[in-house]
Order: sequence, then structure tokens, then C-alpha cells
Amino acid sequence: MAWVYLLIGSFFEIGWAVGLKLSEGFSRPIISAVTVLFIFISFAFFTKALKEIDVGTGYAAFTGIGAVGTALIGMVFLGDGGGIGKILFITLLITGIIGLKMTDAEQAKTKEA
Repeated sequence: MAWVYLLIGSFFEIGWAVGLKLSEGFSRPIISAVTVLFIFISFAFFTKALKEIDVGTGYAAFTGIGAVGTALIGMVFLGDGGGIGKILFITLLITGIIGLKMTDAEQAKTKEA
């Protein structure tokens, strides 16, 4: 369940990161309020996840998922630059996150044995 919490928290991280852009320096009150709410929700789920996931693994996955999602939304919806290099490195981030999850699962099996 901890990884589900981490994933939910990461999605809210994407939301608040995009919200920071859309709030135009917190000059748009409604978007700013939603952004702050998303920050609290994001960290609440991240905190729940860290009860079971090692902090290094959890933080790397949390920020990695947030970075990937934010970069993709930026490229697709907000006119951020893209290109083959950016896609390559986003793919590397995704590969690293999957590797962290797999490593965490292996360590959990070792602890149980």
C-alpha cells in the first residue's frame, strides 16, 4: 500500500508543480489556493508512504515521478521545449524509478525470510 500512497502523492506533486506555473507567481488566487492544497495533499501521502519505504528510495521515486509527469505535461500542454534528448533522459528517469521499485520489493522479500 505504501507504493500506492507514494504514487498518489507524486500525482499531486505534478499538480502543484504545474499549479506554480499557472498561478503566475501566486497572482491568481484560486489557482494559488489549489496549488497550496495540492502541496499539503502531496506531502501527506508521501509521509504515509515513508512509514514503509526507505527514505532514499521513497524520495527518489517521489521526485522522479513528479519530475517526469511535470516535464511531460509541460511539453504536451504548456509549450515547453522537447526533443529526442529530453525524451531519452525522461526514459532514463522512468527506468530508474522502476529499478528502485524492483529493488525495494527484493529487499522486502529478504526481510521477510
